[in-house]
Amino acid sequence: MALAVLKSRALNGMDAPQVTVEVHLANGLPAFTIVGLPETEVKESKDRVRAALQNARFDFPAQRITVNLAPADLPKESGRFDLPIALGILAASGQIPADMLAQYEFAGELSLSGELRPIRGALAMTFAICKSHQDGTQQPAFILPRANAAEAALVTEAAIYPADSLLQVCAHFAGAGDDCKLSRYHPVSETRRPTYPDFAEVKGQLQAKRALEVAAAGNHSVLMVGPPGTGKSMLAARFAGILPTMTDQEALESAAVQSLTSGFSIDKWKTRPYRAPHHTASGVALVGGGGTPRPGEISLAHRGVLFLDELTEFDRKVLEVLREPLESGHITISRAARQADFPARFQLIAAMNPCPCGYFGHSNGKCRCTPDVIARYQDKISGPLLDRIDLQIQVGALPHEDLLKQADGEASVQIHARVEAAFARQQERQGKPNNLLSTTEIDLHCQPDAAAEQLLRNAMIKLNWSARGYHRVLKVARTIADLAGAEQIGSAHVAEAIQYRRALRAQ
Repeated sequence: MALAVLKSRALNGMDAPQVTVEVHLANGLPAFTIVGLPETEVKESKDRVRAALQNARFDFPAQRITVNLAPADLPKESGRFDLPIALGILAASGQIPADMLAQYEFAGELSLSGELRPIRGALAMTFAICKSHQDGTQQPAFILPRANAAEAALVTEAAIYPADSLLQVCAHFAGAGDDCKLSRYHPVSETRRPTYPDFAEVKGQLQAKRALEVAAAGNHSVLMVGPPGTGKSMLAARFAGILPTMTDQEALESAAVQSLTSGFSIDKWKTRPYRAPHHTASGVALVGGGGTPRPGEISLAHRGVLFLDELTEFDRKVLEVLREPLESGHITISRAARQADFPARFQLIAAMNPCPCGYFGHSNGKCRCTPDVIARYQDKISGPLLDRIDLQIQVGALPHEDLLKQADGEASVQIHARVEAAFARQQERQGKPNNLLSTTEIDLHCQPDAAAEQLLRNAMIKLNWSARGYHRVLKVARTIADLAGAEQIGSAHVAEAIQYRRALRAQ
């Protein structure tokens, strides 16, 4: 047989379109050509495949070999096509039977010895295989490196067949006996509870802990303003531990994004991601991009926490790229040759000093910054971005006597229980967290009583809020009422919500 046809998958953002790998052998001077818009990694597969076949004791055909990766207008990258190309050469040259190849899809990078190395995006590829066969047609099995089997098997409907080497895959098709057949991967079901740092280790800062509890219950963003050394980073690192427990769907979404960068481990299953990029990060690093679009920090933090420490040290243009994702929960990367969509439903936790020296408002009296210098420093955060941050709180320095005491704060598990109860109320009432309520839903579910409404109007006039700021305060008040188990928003809930938007001097 001079022609073999196999199926594989490419990656385009979160999507994994099917790629048909056609291998044709013809007479003529020996040559090995790959067509179909291959990028450098795919072109280099010629040498990997040749060495792998020879080291596995197969004959490498001294013929004209043409490999076509269809569709021709879809860019192909990475080494995941090594395995289907090698199998196509063996099938086209008659060294393995080709009658069962159509029942499988293949992906895997080959070492020179023929061992299979892990690939990125295995979970996204498995999702795509199952999605493309929802019409009732027979779903093909997926053969891939053993290192990727655990993450691919998170899609329970998929038939995953892991292999360690090219020889194992060839033995599976050669009919050498049941002992040589690849076995379907069955994940070991373990109840592994995610582990996070504990809030009990944080001394004092009761107001900051309360604000983070409100943020966790309603999916709100937070800005912490305070002098250095007051525990802002410590509080942020423990925030993921009080968020509502991840659902299976949320965990799959998060794992699929992590898989695109080879950053997912099965040990992280149902663990909220926590990303803390350095303040020198570029806009592309935050939102994603590149010639072949990859997810950025906001997508890698999907369903988890994005912590921006030293917020004012970030370039202002870099921070502005956060505006749209904070509202929409996704990001679209557009390039000349392609477009990719990535999810970005993250909770933003930011921290900053109140002034350049950091000690404005501190009891030690060290600050010598003038009002103009403080205003310019705080103006590094634009009004539109600040308007999108729900809770803006002061994190003050602790008295020396509190620092000398042993930490005896409330444990994360206790805070988490209250957050879960409030979140359950929101799910029962509107099917989503309060932060995601639309304007119509705010009018329906966030009705304050008369006293609370009057207080809210007075605050809006005095503090000169925008319509977005008004709605965000109302949603925060709804979350505070949910934590208190109240059906209607009262003046106490509104008053607490108002104080969470007055952290900066200019406000």
